[in-house]
Amino acid sequence: MAATLLQEISQDERERAILRSRRMYETDMISNLLTAEKRGVMKGELQSDEKWKVTVADLKAELSNKDAKLADMSAVIERLKAELEKRS
Repeated sequence: MAATLLQEISQDERERAILRSRRMYETDMISNLLTAEKRGVMKGELQSDEKWKVTVADLKAELSNKDAKLADMSAVIERLKAELEKRS
């Protein structure tokens, strides 16, 4: 009877150890997955930030070009107005 009881206790301990090992493995895998997701999100945000910076820089350059063209057109208009006034 004592031997049977010891064997049952040993089996219970073995099963607990197996379950504990499985649970630890699962939590490690979940942790690894969450860390990978977090790193991916952070990397994606960085890439997204870089893309936005490039886009904003392009738009600023385009606006600057349009401002220069507008200034040129304003100068032409003023010159033409001055010529019209001379003819009048």
